[in-house]
Amino acid sequence: MRGIPLRRRVRATRVIGAVTALLLSAGALAACATGSTDADGPAPSQTATPTPTPTPTPLTPAEQLLAANTSVAGACAVSFQLEGATIDPQLQVQDHLFDRLPIPRAAGRAFAGWYADPAAAAAASADPTTGAANPAVRVNGSHLVACPTHQLTLYGAWTTPGAVTAVGARVPIMMYHQFTAKPGGEDGWLRGNYSYIEDYRATMQYIKDSAFYLPTWDELSAFIDGALYLPDHSVIVTDDDADPTWLTMASPINEQLQLMATSFVITGGGVPQQNRFVLQRSHTNDMHHAGENGKGLMVNLPAAQVAADMDASAKALQGAGVGAPDSHEIMAYPFGHNNDAAHQGLTQAGFEMARTIEQGYVTVGSDKLTLPCIRINYGMGVPDVKKLIG
Repeated sequence: MRGIPLRRRVRATRVIGAVTALLLSAGALAACATGSTDADGPAPSQTATPTPTPTPTPLTPAEQLLAANTSVAGACAVSFQLEGATIDPQLQVQDHLFDRLPIPRAAGRAFAGWYADPAAAAAASADPTTGAANPAVRVNGSHLVACPTHQLTLYGAWTTPGAVTAVGARVPIMMYHQFTAKPGGEDGWLRGNYSYIEDYRATMQYIKDSAFYLPTWDELSAFIDGALYLPDHSVIVTDDDADPTWLTMASPINEQLQLMATSFVITGGGVPQQNRFVLQRSHTNDMHHAGENGKGLMVNLPAAQVAADMDASAKALQGAGVGAPDSHEIMAYPFGHNNDAAHQGLTQAGFEMARTIEQGYVTVGSDKLTLPCIRINYGMGVPDVKKLIG
């Protein structure tokens, strides 16, 4: 800067210093801006804490039963509550008759039935005749399963063996055969077998309206043993042979009235399809014939042959959808004929009970292989039946 005055040199130096300061400030601002951008970028990676998987709530026994039977349409898991007893839930089917509800047994006690609510069960435990006064509150195999939520709980009641015998129940097993639409009946020597269908309809309506209790066969067996309370206002409706007139005229009435009955079928001729209110049981497979002495073939055969025929009958029923225990629980003797060989054959084949044509009532202690019946003949209307069944 030689030749430039000192004052000017000082001023120039100041300007250069100021410019330099401005440049340095701009660099600092740029550096701050760059640092600010970096601060807004992604944070350093960190290991995320995994969300714990909740422990599933265990399925109840009833839910397990439903889960194992998802293919069953209308499946219903029925649970049971009864003091002093643990009973596994049971699979039933909506709008079908209850199938073999448990009949608990305990020393010094008698079972008084299943009820839809605990209050009814408690009342029956205190006094089993409360169920007899209104049998509709006691649930058994004559009732349809009503289970819209797929689960149902039944409540049990106990009473005493003394209460069972004290009531003195006499259970009539009504026996029908064929039916006619003729008010004057049929002709011929079997005229008495043909019940006028309108008499049958009126009788079934009377049983329905009078709220008779309709025991299942396993209930009747437990009652005979003194292990189950049955009201004296009980009745069982049966028909022999599964005649076409039963299938087309009479059993539809039971379906209309939702009234359970039993059809004793000669299984050798096939097991017919019947409605859901009819239990099918054996009338032998092929022994509904007379033997050489004019009596039923069943009393003309040795026990082993009787057993073979009854085993075939049981298998035919099972093939038609009747469960193994059910197919062996009861049969009806053809013509009512029976003897020791017949009894032995039934026992060998695994049958528990048999119905004769002897007139009478089933009571505690009855012989299970010679159960009596109440025969219904042509011309017997409601007044006649009332005298016989109450």
